[in-house]
Amino acid sequence: MNTVSLTLFFAACCALLQCALTVFVIIRRAQTGIDLMDGGDQKLLRRIRAHGNFSETAPMALLLMLLLEMNGLGSTWLIAFGVMLLLGRILHAQSLLTNNAAWSRRGGMVLTLSVISIEAVFALWLLAR
Repeated sequence: MNTVSLTLFFAACCALLQCALTVFVIIRRAQTGIDLMDGGDQKLLRRIRAHGNFSETAPMALLLMLLLEMNGLGSTWLIAFGVMLLLGRILHAQSLLTNNAAWSRRGGMVLTLSVISIEAVFALWLLAR
């Protein structure tokens, strides 16, 4: 049986980050009384997008990581992917939740999309072998 301990670790870290992003949305909804959509509140909208963007990108990166780990990709690559994914997601969320610094939002997306793209290339390479 293949172990997937590295993916399990990074998935757990991502799950905690997703829970935190969800709580930030809930807190702002409670502060504003807005139950649906963003009600025109920019701070709520930014929190919703930080959560949404995480939800839109992290699952594919983690799924590819899992499949690569199950197919024997080395731990060095998997750790690099996991660290890059977490750093990318934290940078992107931090930008939206605080100062909206374009460099950290863009950098976060570059890291995240790099992980997904490189993982996809590795998956195709493993499949072709």
